[in-house]
Amino acid sequence: MKRTEIEHLLPGIFQRVSTEGTPLFALLEVMEALLAPDEAVLDQLDAFFDPYRTPDTFVPFLASWVDLERLLLEVPGELAPPPLPSGQGRLRELIAAATFLAQWRGTTKGLLRFLETAIGTQGFAIEEQVLGSDGRLRPFHIRIRAPQEAVPYRVLIERIIESEKPAYVTYELVLINT
Repeated sequence: MKRTEIEHLLPGIFQRVSTEGTPLFALLEVMEALLAPDEAVLDQLDAFFDPYRTPDTFVPFLASWVDLERLLLEVPGELAPPPLPSGQGRLRELIAAATFLAQWRGTTKGLLRFLETAIGTQGFAIEEQVLGSDGRLRPFHIRIRAPQEAVPYRVLIERIIESEKPAYVTYELVLINT
């Protein structure tokens, strides 16, 4: 707020005596200066809730709002969680896709989209009809095929699969050589 705006909030007697050079005038100037940083933040408040515009330090906090902090690496002794192993940009994409991912959680469609968004590469495939070594269908078992580019993110992929598949389903992860 500007000094003049603050002055209009004061009772009439104070408004009349807040002329330049008075202690009240100086106090109003200080109040204006103290409010300026907060007003600058409030003017851009919408940017904090946009995963593409928010400051890097706020992205993990946004991730916690949409239940994605489970994907962040845990480093003992650090107060703030480090970013996603595949990068801050991937975490921003996951936050933006959070409503879709929550809606399709526990499905093949949701798991594929989650993996492709988190790793940043296409080529994942999920087989739901998996045969065992005896040639019989393995119930409640899936096979996830990941492209070769995803090899460095194997731990992240397994963490995603564990958290996104139904609890009763077992899985195996196969890396495709291209």
